[in-house]
Amino acid sequence: MGRTVDFSLYLITDRRVNPSRGLLEGVEAALQGGVRAVQLREKDLPTRDLLDLARQARALTARYGARLFVNDRVDIALAVEADGAHLPQAGLPVQAVRRLVPEGFLLGVSTHHLAEVREAAEGGADFATFGPVYHTPSKAAYGAPVGVDTLRDACASVDLPLFALGGVTAERLPEILEAGARGIACIGAILGAPDPKGAAMELVEGLKIRDSLQLP
Repeated sequence: MGRTVDFSLYLITDRRVNPSRGLLEGVEAALQGGVRAVQLREKDLPTRDLLDLARQARALTARYGARLFVNDRVDIALAVEADGAHLPQAGLPVQAVRRLVPEGFLLGVSTHHLAEVREAAEGGADFATFGPVYHTPSKAAYGAPVGVDTLRDACASVDLPLFALGGVTAERLPEILEAGARGIACIGAILGAPDPKGAAMELVEGLKIRDSLQLP
């Protein structure tokens, strides 16, 4: 597929969101609902367990023609032939990782401030998540929500696809897209929903507002 950010809905996994439902079961439901990019983010798993889960996730996403990213663990992403890796702020810089990966391997970066967005763009990232835009318990450790105005400033400051993260709902999609975001990244909005497939379908449909707003 090359180094093309060809998705607007970025699902991030967390098997603790709904422990009664298997993680891959929830991911498959999301894929059935139209998700075409998944970040495997299970940071507390031992290496071999994560590798096994990544292999299963790769097979599952491939079945639906979706991209797979592995959080932080570039080695595991390469081992399972994922489409890319997602780098946390405390992880390896993009420039260093780029030397290790093949052409076409996508690199996303987590950002929480304007300076980090600019650094990601200058470092050669392919896209970045930005937030938390709204209040959400899962991102409370990153401080107060940055808000839509800061998201707008971030989008205007760089030529880099940004995905709004944190407290995203279908009702908030219009203002997120009008702020210039390429799309959204979420965990609980899909995996925590009673019906992950239906939740994904609602977000996918909501993201089509980009066309009516004549956004790039």
